[in-house]
Amino acid sequence: MLSFLLNANWFVLGGLLMGLGWWLAGVIAAITIVGIPWARACFVIGNYSFSPFGKEAVSRQELTGKLDFGTGPLGLIGNIIWFLIAGWWLAIGHLTSALACFISIIGIPFGIQHIKLALIALAPIGMQVVPVRR
Repeated sequence: MLSFLLNANWFVLGGLLMGLGWWLAGVIAAITIVGIPWARACFVIGNYSFSPFGKEAVSRQELTGKLDFGTGPLGLIGNIIWFLIAGWWLAIGHLTSALACFISIIGIPFGIQHIKLALIALAPIGMQVVPVRR
């Protein structure tokens, strides 16, 4: 129930705008055809950006214990390309939303979540969204 309430407030306090930003980046990447791997990551993190409470983004290597296409050397190259083209734009959007949330005491948890998403925006390739482990 708490996750639902936090996600509902999050959606209004920047989650909708930033989720749409991730989806827009994904659509643009998919249109280019060569950007399809980045588009997939954009849609995964975009959905996470709409309702992040109760979930966390972790590296697939950490989750499975193995290197795969997105967590190996090609994933590193993909994240560097991503950072140069679009990652820093999304990170700036999340940091701006975080600053707006930090204005009030109630917004602090939302600002912290925006900062986590800003870090993910810098290198989303190889990340997977999973429920929070308790």
